[in-house]
Amino acid sequence: MSIWSKIAEAIAALAKGESLASVFERLRTPPERSVAFAIAVIALGAKMAKADGLVTRDEVTAFREVFSIPPEDEGKAARVFNLARQDVAGFEDYAQSVKRMFGDETEPLCDLMEGLFHIALADGEYHPGEDEFLERVAAIFGFDERRFKTIRARFVPDAERDPFDVLGVPHDASKEEIRAAWRAAVKESHPDQMMARGVPEEAIKMAEVRMAAINAAWEEINRMRP
Repeated sequence: MSIWSKIAEAIAALAKGESLASVFERLRTPPERSVAFAIAVIALGAKMAKADGLVTRDEVTAFREVFSIPPEDEGKAARVFNLARQDVAGFEDYAQSVKRMFGDETEPLCDLMEGLFHIALADGEYHPGEDEFLERVAAIFGFDERRFKTIRARFVPDAERDPFDVLGVPHDASKEEIRAAWRAAVKESHPDQMMARGVPEEAIKMAEVRMAAINAAWEEINRMRP
């Protein structure tokens, strides 16, 4: 069974009245956790589609920014999006349920936020409504303003970008501390590490943007402090 079939089953259960908490409880351990991760991205992405006022956006095109969708599964992917969009639960309910599922594990939540940024920029624009939506989700996840801006800087071309923030180090950090942070960030972005956290194999291409931002930050700091 493809991941899209599993996701469709889970969201259909939501549509029939099963609680979000119950669905996530069933999916909280590997390998099912990857299904929960995908549902979270899809459900929050579906809610976010309304935030920019562009309800006609091609959902399959948007989700191709996160997931590799085989042609034979495109119909299932669109159905999953539509089921999530029709759900009456607010996005805060989804975000809070996701937070409870992952608890203190911040990296999977960071992965999820990055997936939402991919979707937000699928139409080539980043809208104020999307920014407000994502900032609220980040707050529910427990991210402070600096961490939210760090993630946003990796995706939004005109966002304020501080290479030290991207690597999560203070401006007065030593070169060795910066190098260690860069190496740790590269390791966390490895596909094997991401899949171990619950990111579906179909969504590993998210690591490409993160890795590019991490390496660009390291190179910029090297130019500033040779």
